Amino acid sequence: MIGSSASMMLPEDHGQAVLAGRLLRPEGPTPVLVRGGRVEDISRFAPTVADLLDTADPLAVTGEDIGSVDELLSGALGRLLAPNDLQVVKAAGVTFALSAIERVIEERARGDHRQAAVLRGKIEEKIGGAIRSVRPGTDEAARLKAALIEDDLWSQYLEVAIGPDAEIFTKTALLASVGSTAPIGVRSDSTWNNPEPEVVLAVSSRGEIRGAALGNDVNLRDFEGRSALLLSKAKDNNASCAIGPFIRLFDDVFTLDDVRAATVTLEIVGDDGFSLEGRSEMSQISRDPEDLVAQAMSEHHYPDGFMLFLGTLFAPTKDRDEPGRGFTHKPGDRVRIASPRLGTLENVVTTSRDAPPWAFGVRDLMRNLAARGLLQSAKS
Repeated sequence: MIGSSASMMLPEDHGQAVLAGRLLRPEGPTPVLVRGGRVEDISRFAPTVADLLDTADPLAVTGEDIGSVDELLSGALGRLLAPNDLQVVKAAGVTFALSAIERVIEERARGDHRQAAVLRGKIEEKIGGAIRSVRPGTDEAARLKAALIEDDLWSQYLEVAIGPDAEIFTKTALLASVGSTAPIGVRSDSTWNNPEPEVVLAVSSRGEIRGAALGNDVNLRDFEGRSALLLSKAKDNNASCAIGPFIRLFDDVFTLDDVRAATVTLEIVGDDGFSLEGRSEMSQISRDPEDLVAQAMSEHHYPDGFMLFLGTLFAPTKDRDEPGRGFTHKPGDRVRIASPRLGTLENVVTTSRDAPPWAFGVRDLMRNLAARGLLQSAKS
C-alpha cells in the first residue's frame, strides 16, 4: 500500500540489477549507478546519463563509491531526480485497444466527461472487439478501417491504433521530467484528467535500447477531447512528466523480453478517501516496443538519445464524485506506479501552477558541469 517502506522503490531483484539514475548532490546533478548494494558516482566518466547510454557498454562503466543503498533510500546521498537528462522525451499514444476506445470516447464527447458514460457502452459494443482482433498495418486492419468509415465510426485515434503509422509525440522538454517522490502536476483549469502508468525505454543516439524505467504520462482528457490539436497543451505542462525511479539497464538477467512481459500496476489514494487500482499488461500492446522505437527514430537523429513512453492499457472510468462523472485527479492524490522488476514510482498530485517551477535548464546544466571540470573529462 502507499506509504510503505522506501525499499519498495527498488526492483524486487535489485541485488541482481544495474540501475542508472541521477541525484541532486551539493555540487549539482550527478549520474549514479546502483549495483551490488552500493551507489557509484560516475560523473567523471559520464557527466550525463545521455553520455552513459551512449558508451559502448554502459555496464562496464565504474565510478566512485559514495554510499550504500540504505543511505540512498534515506536521502542521505542526495535528492533523487528523474534518471534522464539530455534525452528528448517522446511518447507513443494509442498503443492498446482500450486506450484507443477511450480516445474515441473523448473525441465524440468533445472533452465533456458527462457524455463519456453514455458513449462508452455504445462505442465498446461497436468497435471494441474489432480493434482488439487485428494487427496494426495489416490488410485485415485496412479492411476494418474501410468498414468503420462506411459505418461513420472512423476516428483519427483509430488511424494510429490500427493503421501503419504509430502516434509518436514529444511529451516534454529536456530536464523537465520529475523523479520519484516529487510533486506531479495537472493544469489548474483541467476538470477531467488522469495518470497514465507506462514503461519508458531509454534509447541511445544510435537507436540502441539500453534499458527501461517507469513513467507517468499525465493526460488532460478534457483538453485533448476538445481537439487533438490541443495534445501538447494536454500533455506538456509544468511537472506533468514523471520518470523513475531509475533506468534499469539491460543485461543477462533483464532484457527487452522482460519489458514485453511486464505488468505495471497503479494505485491512487486521495485525501478524500477515494482509492483506485489498475494494471497494464504489456503483453497486450498492439505494437512491439522495437517497432515503436524505430518509428520514433524515423529519419530523425537524436544526438543525445531519447526516452520513449510505450503507452498504457489503463484508462480510469471509476466514478469519483457523482455517478457518470468518471475519474479525475484532485490535489493531494498519491499515485504509485509499480512493476516488480522496475521498482516503484510514487508522486503526489498538485497543480502545474503550484508545483515547483521548472527552472534548471540546459544552460544551467552546462555551466554546472563546466564549473565542476566534468565536460573535459567526458569519455566516449
